[in-house]
Parts: sequence; C-alpha cells; structure tokens
Amino acid sequence: MPTDAPAADRIEIADLFTRFARLLDEGRWDDAGTVFTDDVAVHSPRGGELRGLDKVVGFMRQSEVEGQRTQHTTTDLLVDIDGDRAAASSNSIVYYYRDGQAPHFTGGLRQHCTAERTPAGWRLSEVRIVPAWIRES
Repeated sequence: MPTDAPAADRIEIADLFTRFARLLDEGRWDDAGTVFTDDVAVHSPRGGELRGLDKVVGFMRQSEVEGQRTQHTTTDLLVDIDGDRAAASSNSIVYYYRDGQAPHFTGGLRQHCTAERTPAGWRLSEVRIVPAWIRES
C-alpha cells in the first residue's frame, strides 16, 4: 500500500460523509448505493433499526414531506482506519426549511459510522444517528 493511502482514504471517507448529506438534501435515493453497502444497518430515532439498502431507501422515500427541504452540514469528522474498515464520527446540523424561508426546525446530531472499503470505494455499512438537540422556530 502506498504511503499516502491513509491520507487518500481519509479524504475519500470525508467525501463519503458529504455524499451522504447531499443524498439526503437532494433526495437522490437512486444514488444510495454510492454511499451505503447493500447490507447497511441504520439506527435512528425516526426510523428505528433498518437493515439493507432497499429498506433504508424505502424509509427515506416515505419520509419526504411535500415542500420541505433540508440542508445537512457535517463537521468535526474523526476517522480511525483499520485496514479495509474505518470507524468515523461527526457532528451534523440539519436545517429544515421551505424554499425562500428561514428554517422552521433545526437539529444537532452526532453520527457514528462504520465504513468499509469495497471494490467501488468506501461505503457506509453502519450508521448510528444520535440527536443532541432540537430547536423549533
């Protein structure tokens, strides 16, 4: 493995978190396979425990609210790589809004994830979402 592989892996995992946020914000559910493994497990207060890409995508589709949009901002990414697996965590602030309006709901989250190296690149195999705070306007 080249000496720059850990740095390259960290950059790819950081990009993975950004792709995850954009997937949610843009509702590009058909692109979920570029973010998650087929057997992904997602644990969240809203969805409970979801296993498998199809169930995760189904939940995301059914959770859409007409006219409501989101903006996810991810910060404080910490990555610990061990071979072809990585533990990664971040903070995230999610703004819920309608076009042209200020957010009507904002939440702070902590994300604890496992990423795996696949032939197509790094993918999230497990995601745990833990709310830290909420604010309703």
